[in-house]
Amino acid sequence: MSSVVKKRRKKIRKHKYRKLLKSTRHKNKR
Repeated sequence: MSSVVKKRRKKIRKHKYRKLLKSTRHKNKR
């Protein structure tokens, strides 16, 4: 999943990427 986020990070702006990271972290913690 880490590589997928990294690839998406290039297309997504840093602002949106930050929100995505927070959502992913919550799901991963669960």
